[in-house]
Amino acid sequence: MQTQVLNALRTVNDPDLKKDLVTLNMIRDLEVSPSGDVSLRVVLTTPACPLKAKIEADVKAAVSSVPGVKNISIKMDAEVRGKTANVNGPGQGQAIPGVTHIIAVSSGKGGVGKSTVAVNLACALSLEGARVGLMDADIYGPNTPTMMGVIGEPKVQQHPEKGETFVPPTAHGISVMSMGFLVQGDQPVVWRGPMLHSVVSQFCHKVNWGTLDYLVIDMPPGTGDVQLSLAQLVPVTGAVMVSTPQEVSMQDVRKAFNMYDKVRIPVLGVVENMSFFICDSCDKKHDIFGSGGGKKLAAKFGTELLAEIPLVPAVRRGGDEGTPIVIGSPNSEVAKAFRSLAQKVAQQVSISSAKSVDPSQLIQIGKFN
Repeated sequence: MQTQVLNALRTVNDPDLKKDLVTLNMIRDLEVSPSGDVSLRVVLTTPACPLKAKIEADVKAAVSSVPGVKNISIKMDAEVRGKTANVNGPGQGQAIPGVTHIIAVSSGKGGVGKSTVAVNLACALSLEGARVGLMDADIYGPNTPTMMGVIGEPKVQQHPEKGETFVPPTAHGISVMSMGFLVQGDQPVVWRGPMLHSVVSQFCHKVNWGTLDYLVIDMPPGTGDVQLSLAQLVPVTGAVMVSTPQEVSMQDVRKAFNMYDKVRIPVLGVVENMSFFICDSCDKKHDIFGSGGGKKLAAKFGTELLAEIPLVPAVRRGGDEGTPIVIGSPNSEVAKAFRSLAQKVAQQVSISSAKSVDPSQLIQIGKFN
């Protein structure tokens, strides 16, 4: 019966990757007893998969169609897969040991809520079950420690090969590294480009990030030194572009799109932040910064509109108090919007990785009895 069950599972496709689960090595530990009991593990490409329920239902239906099957036990699991080595081509950076995917959260200009999106995206991915780190690459305006409510500072340890390395502090289950830990109070950072490159390099390769599925990087606004340094230093899986709906914001984001295209970093999609505001007294939706900008931007560059995040005072309070909205008010509508964003980002990362996956990784390693 095992052959019939396996053949039935070959009819179930991953909706995003457009291949069957057996070919994708997503079926593991398949056991079929003589009495008709079937057990297996379905290993998704991310714990934040938005199609988990559909895939589980499709697997159950396929196995149930096999004559003689009586009981079915399905365990849903996840294993975040990385790209093949040198996927971005020669000179595109050295991988960070233990880090599977690097996601840059970027914008063309300041004041659009990029750091808010980065912080809540990282927390939402963690809540979905992923192992997440958060790097604050905004050297001149490092706000992540405040927004994450980090208590403590990085520790220094001796590494046998790298020498002195930082051990990042954690908050809400996420490892965090920021220039904000290394400067005192309101002391400004007044540096030129080479110094910025050095700090970004140290944050990538002199920090003990441990084992991470996703390293979310809060980028500075614009298209300058830090963006270029990151593209040179590490293989970035993709960028998430943050904008408000207004034209002034989108003008700068369009420049950022073209910059990422030049440095060969794919854009995973667009987040329209401060999309609208709902008045408490009138319950009416107000488009304070205009409307439809995110959709137009995504359409122009052939990418996805990942989320439309409303303008909500609780989001600002959460950032000021060090408790991101997805942590402090997980059942709120805006928290649900960030959770949906995390699922869509993880989905796009999986699709991007599958395009460059080594065929040898698709070997069937399930247990068939």
